[in-house]
Amino acid sequence: MPFGEHVGLEPLEPADRLVREPLDLGEAARDRGRFLPQAVAKRAADGVREHDLELVGRERERLDLQAGAIEGRCDLRRERVAIVHATTVTVAADGINGAPTEPRARCGHRKDRTMRTEELEYDLPPELIAQRPTPQRDESRLLVYSRGSREVRHLVFHEPPRGASEGTLAVVNDTRVVPARIPIENPRGEVLLLERLGGGQWEGLARPTRRLRPGKTYGPVELIEHLGEGRWRLRLHGEPAGETPLPPYITEPLGDPDRYQTVYADEAGSAAAPTAGLHFTPELLGRLDVERVTLHVGLDTFRPVSEETLEGHAIHGERYEAGEAAWERIRGADTVLAVGTTTVRVLETLARGGPPAGRTDLFITPGFEFRRVDCLLTNFHLPRSTLLALVMAFAGIEETRRLYRLAVEERYRFYSFGDAMLIL
Repeated sequence: MPFGEHVGLEPLEPADRLVREPLDLGEAARDRGRFLPQAVAKRAADGVREHDLELVGRERERLDLQAGAIEGRCDLRRERVAIVHATTVTVAADGINGAPTEPRARCGHRKDRTMRTEELEYDLPPELIAQRPTPQRDESRLLVYSRGSREVRHLVFHEPPRGASEGTLAVVNDTRVVPARIPIENPRGEVLLLERLGGGQWEGLARPTRRLRPGKTYGPVELIEHLGEGRWRLRLHGEPAGETPLPPYITEPLGDPDRYQTVYADEAGSAAAPTAGLHFTPELLGRLDVERVTLHVGLDTFRPVSEETLEGHAIHGERYEAGEAAWERIRGADTVLAVGTTTVRVLETLARGGPPAGRTDLFITPGFEFRRVDCLLTNFHLPRSTLLALVMAFAGIEETRRLYRLAVEERYRFYSFGDAMLIL
């Protein structure tokens, strides 16, 4: 759709119902490895009977999240990655300064059947979960898939893929991960910073929540308001100076914290890295035509889908920003390569009339109409994740299944420090 052309949208309920309402996160896990809800196991596998995390919306609708990562709870050889078909895509872009929210757009909603998140799975051997980055960023492997020919090629990341257009504009997410994991004493626990609110205030997860009190200070953290089970509004004295918030499936210490940052990271604010960009070196980046946008990765990106059906999962919004000049370049480019799923969400939000800066709750699933992304560079994603649903929307359901099976057979490395896939 040409930029500026009017499109009819079906008015739905105000978007701030999804974006503005604080979430209640359930009791945080009792150890570091299970603090983040990075991946979720089936209830039957919960051998230690830990409490579920619970998200509660305005109408007290129940959204359960089990706390532990798959890798810490059960045999990964029998765990399977859930791949999702279709759901409702919504756009909500309220400005950072409180601009009015736009009506939500209903896109890509397929009514032929209800999708269960556990329907589509594949076996993942635990040894394929990358515990450390490659010695050199661009030495990771690259699976290249052409949607037109269905051809698959196996390259090293620094090798130029055949079929990529010379006029391609690569768009990257230049967010920077903050040292967001802050240990506290008395009681012993930790705070994970999720989002900067301004005025020295943050939103974060804290544990052990039941022993923490609003108005008290724990090291550099002053807890202001308990927003729900595990989630707090807090004041941080000084800038974040904690540990790198590595995902719980990475159990080995990271020698160089910069390896969990992209080489173009600039705008601090993320609780997790946009991992597709971790493969680039300055030299490789210099060979490309590059434009930047920003989406600060928060809970929505790494929160797993815990509903029985994907349609019950709500995206509650993450902050993004794109300069007007940057968007003009992107809008006018012949071919756009989105580096990472977070970049896709920014571009497709803007393509639907989103403001240059705001929040997006865009939920991309199969059936979605991509308006500005032509190619996608991405890593191999976690079970029950919205990121995996996005990849299926772009590459196709059956093709994504096939590519993930092939990646396992070819011994690709998975997740944050793993290898990459380029979809043309």
